[in-house]
Amino acid sequence: MDATTLYSIGELSRCTGLSVRTIRFYSDSGIVAPTTRSPAGYRRYDLDALLRLELVRTLRELGIDLPAIRRIADRELPMAEVAAAHADAIDVQIRELQLRRSVLRVVAGRGSDPEETRLVHKLTQLSADERRRLIDDFIAGTFGPAGDSPAGDAPADGVPAGGAPAEAAPAAAAMVRAATPDLPEEPTTEQVASWVELAELVGDEDFRARMRRTLPHQAGGRTPDIEREAGEELTAFTRQKVAEATEAGVDPHGDGAAPVIDELVRRYADAFARTPDAEFRDWLAQRFEEAHDPRVDRYWRLVWIVNGWQVVPGLTPVYSWLARALRHQDGA
Repeated sequence: MDATTLYSIGELSRCTGLSVRTIRFYSDSGIVAPTTRSPAGYRRYDLDALLRLELVRTLRELGIDLPAIRRIADRELPMAEVAAAHADAIDVQIRELQLRRSVLRVVAGRGSDPEETRLVHKLTQLSADERRRLIDDFIAGTFGPAGDSPAGDAPADGVPAGGAPAEAAPAAAAMVRAATPDLPEEPTTEQVASWVELAELVGDEDFRARMRRTLPHQAGGRTPDIEREAGEELTAFTRQKVAEATEAGVDPHGDGAAPVIDELVRRYADAFARTPDAEFRDWLAQRFEEAHDPRVDRYWRLVWIVNGWQVVPGLTPVYSWLARALRHQDGA
């Protein structure tokens, strides 16, 4: 092979691996023009044409369009500039494919029907601004617009109908806003699943009521009412018993939780001068849920996952375990 060698289309095809039809197309398009023609009119190509053709093949395999290839080959457009632009485009495609894969895995894991699949896809297609607006709407709908008091008129003692101190609501809203979930550009399947669950959760009116009732107590640093009313001794005993149960792996929905719950119900009934019946168990479960609602705890866990933060245990997992165990034992 040297600069004086001329090649037919068939020989170019064997050298480059491209089909005769493809080479003829490039030739007719003027991207790789023939160097000359034989006396019989057949196209002939020199070494420069061969090298140009190999460049065209390489760039096409990299996904670069023909107009750009023509300009690169004619040295009208810097190769580095085109390569950078296409690398950026491929990055976008990779992110879209990764997100699509995550959505499909979430749909498969949830056993979604077509309507839910459409919703999951829609939620993951929201822009960063749209996702933030979704959380802003949740905060405004839960705690009121910035600068306003919580929904409902607060009585003279400063505690609105929801049971939360009025002055703590802005702090609660600020706490939620400071931890706004922000789905990364390349989310994992777990982050996509958590974002979908989170988006569904913040639109649930029951959850908003729970958040409105529970979070201001935590944000205001206020001791939960159940602790204050039960006293330090019973509260410490409760924490010890639940810690022992959780460390032992006792399922709050299992039969192993019954002895723990029975003992605690008796002690709380004595402390509140109540009968340890089903009605009292339900009342006690509600008080523990107000102190630390499991759905509120779930919200924070989902936020940590979406934001890529280290997931840590709830601040007071005792109450979540107790509430679930009481509800289960009451319904058993």
